[in-house]
Amino acid sequence: MRLFILSFLHFFILSAASAQKISILGDSYSTFEGCVSNDTNEIWYFKPENPLHHKNNDVTKVEETWWHQLISKTKGFSLEVNNAFSGATICYTGYSKGDGPRVPIAALSSHRDYSNRSFVSRSNTLGNPDIILVCGATNDSWCGAPIGEYVYGNWTTEQLYYFRPAMAKLLYDLKGNYPTAQILFILNSELKESINESVHTICKHYGVQCLDLKDIEKQGGHPSVKGMTDFSKQVRKALGR
Repeated sequence: MRLFILSFLHFFILSAASAQKISILGDSYSTFEGCVSNDTNEIWYFKPENPLHHKNNDVTKVEETWWHQLISKTKGFSLEVNNAFSGATICYTGYSKGDGPRVPIAALSSHRDYSNRSFVSRSNTLGNPDIILVCGATNDSWCGAPIGEYVYGNWTTEQLYYFRPAMAKLLYDLKGNYPTAQILFILNSELKESINESVHTICKHYGVQCLDLKDIEKQGGHPSVKGMTDFSKQVRKALGR
């Protein structure tokens, strides 16, 4: 019996040590009520009893989200951090409607300043992951964020209000902050071609794998239960699992 217990404990320790910790840096697609790293992060997916629940979307349980399906159905995966923030852009430029500070650049002053929720600003809050899944660029496309030029170093604050420089700094920072982590950038379907082209170009520059999502069913612009399942399967395949 003692030998059995020791063998079991040895197996348990080895299994725990070999588990791969996944951190998510995302937007509304990766949110769910009570399941993001910071209570101040805005979310889009609410429990059905919450009045804020979007009745035109059939996702009602965290178990239905793409990331929960990925982790729960893949042996050896565990969640490290889910830093998802609804509406977040890669760059510092956000939507033109609503209250809040405006972009401090005359040509972009009709847009809100999203620097606090941007992917760039949140990129150092992912714990100690083995795998980083970045699901972004959707809001940059939807809000009409300016594209800018390709810049691969010495970024100014003003440049980070443009998509291409901010995207480059994001990957630069992720690779610098988490040098041993595998990074997968997940690119939504139905985005502007200028966004798609920019993501592909910058991912290639930094040697980061990019997954282009295909045929994701959406309700209210966000993945449905079916869409979440297909989303999860495509990420799992991209990770070779």
